[in-house]
Amino acid sequence: MPFVHIELIEGRKPEQLEAMMKEVTEAIHKTSGAPKENIHVIINELKKGTYGNNGEWK
Repeated sequence: MPFVHIELIEGRKPEQLEAMMKEVTEAIHKTSGAPKENIHVIINELKKGTYGNNGEWK
């Protein structure tokens, strides 16, 4: 039962997130053989200004 965690900066449309979930599910299914109904994709959207890169807020 694969679990895939994706963290993104907020700002994508629901349709984009749904398409991403479908594509990731398909890739995991193809490469692992896991049934699609057992693949879980969790998307966490980070608010802008709540993470840093190279010691700077983004």
